[in-house]
Amino acid sequence: MNPKMTRAKPYKIGFLLLPDFSYFGFVAATQPLFIANWRAQRSVFEWSTRSSDGMPVRASNGALVSVDDSIAADHQFRTLLVLASFEPKMHADDTRLRSALRRAASFGVEIGGIETGSELLAAAGLLDGYIAAVHWDNLAGFQERYPKVRARPQVYSAERGRLTCAGGTAVIDMMLGLVEREADPGLSKDVAEQMLVGRPRLATDEQLIVPAPPLEGAADTVQSAVALMELFIEEPLRAAEIARRVGVSVRRLRRQFQRTMGMTLMRGYIMIRLSKAHNLLQQTDLAVTEIALNAGFHSLEHFSRAYRAAFGCAPSTDRRQTITAPIYRRISRRHRRDEKPHAQRPH
Repeated sequence: MNPKMTRAKPYKIGFLLLPDFSYFGFVAATQPLFIANWRAQRSVFEWSTRSSDGMPVRASNGALVSVDDSIAADHQFRTLLVLASFEPKMHADDTRLRSALRRAASFGVEIGGIETGSELLAAAGLLDGYIAAVHWDNLAGFQERYPKVRARPQVYSAERGRLTCAGGTAVIDMMLGLVEREADPGLSKDVAEQMLVGRPRLATDEQLIVPAPPLEGAADTVQSAVALMELFIEEPLRAAEIARRVGVSVRRLRRQFQRTMGMTLMRGYIMIRLSKAHNLLQQTDLAVTEIALNAGFHSLEHFSRAYRAAFGCAPSTDRRQTITAPIYRRISRRHRRDEKPHAQRPH
């Protein structure tokens, strides 16, 4: 029998829940532990919850979750995982939380971040020089704010006492990896089968490893044009240059793009550039003027006018990644024609 399975004491894990955390992420993290204990017929793992002040925490879906204690309470965790989703900049600015994480790490506790919980670790300096798995939608902003961290669009990362996870179903993959590491591969496989997971993804697997399906009837030229637009954002290409690079006439490219995307070629290009600006506005502290230049707008007035038309607000007022903030669905992954960016409200 694996000696880890004969340990007298359970492996203790703490979950620090921050306001607007992902309820799904919490369930995805704890359910594999519960199933592991059930299948092993003993407490291989033990876990408890914490908040900044010991008070209940509201998840992004509106559920109010009670916790066992505050982060300041004494504990004997082997691993401490921070769960966050919205308002990452606000959490990262909390000096008490940063100090609590640094203190836990100094005592040899493995520190982890799920979804934007990794931003708090980065702000505490606990990820400098480490690989961090960051959700693709937050990658650019994360890299801008934390250049010392080796941010990657992979499923999760586990190295030298640090765990980071991009969120979503990747949480299950990470927890199955933890079960395998701290218990036994057979138990991890058993848990995966019970959860109908199949083969868990490896930590280094890319988040979007399955290519997005083609846009409705899109020709290869349209796909190639979109890829070029996403590559040349700071210095936008002219329509003629895009057409030349994809090997068609400007007229044909414009016609195909309009038919496929439900918008003009240049409108599509502007929306791709605005999506980068949108992420940088919400996820970084860069000045609006600098963000405009990063998105290929050399006129602040033009940028502000285009941004307001697309998102319904001025760039200067869209600086927080909240539940009610405007969102943008990437043009290369959309299937509904002429879908306008909109503010998503909680149900």
